[in-house]
Amino acid sequence: MGNFRKLTRFKQALSSNECYSLLESTLRGVLAFNGDDGYPYAQPINHFYDRESNTVFFHGGKIGYKADCIARSDKVCFTAMNDGERMEGEWWLTFKSVIVFGRIEKITDQEEIRKITRRLCYKFTKDENYIEEEIQKYAPATLLLALHVEDIQGKKVREK
Repeated sequence: MGNFRKLTRFKQALSSNECYSLLESTLRGVLAFNGDDGYPYAQPINHFYDRESNTVFFHGGKIGYKADCIARSDKVCFTAMNDGERMEGEWWLTFKSVIVFGRIEKITDQEEIRKITRRLCYKFTKDENYIEEEIQKYAPATLLLALHVEDIQGKKVREK
């Protein structure tokens, strides 16, 4: 486990439960890696959070820049935020965000890939026929990533 900084604006901090709920409810976020030549590489991506294992899952292709970054360093961070809300009479949004630090691993077990991918798909559609067709077609070529949460922090921000 790393030595992670605490929020500077602690009065805006979300509780752990609020952080986990936000991970469960949001569809997308940004996954950041250690990229080439010390430059960060951040990719918008959809995700599935499993509270039981305290793991955030992602899927994608087996080759490419993301896979290369992971081979170099397994340390990543992931940020997700809700759409925010505008109260009556206000022009600004109030939104919640969460950032997760941890280490990521590639999952290679085909049964696990199919199980987690299915759960991820249900965040977007309940069409079981579509989900099963997609899994049958793409599971063998899918890279499943598991981000094991080492630190999680969230905050509520008013854009004002």
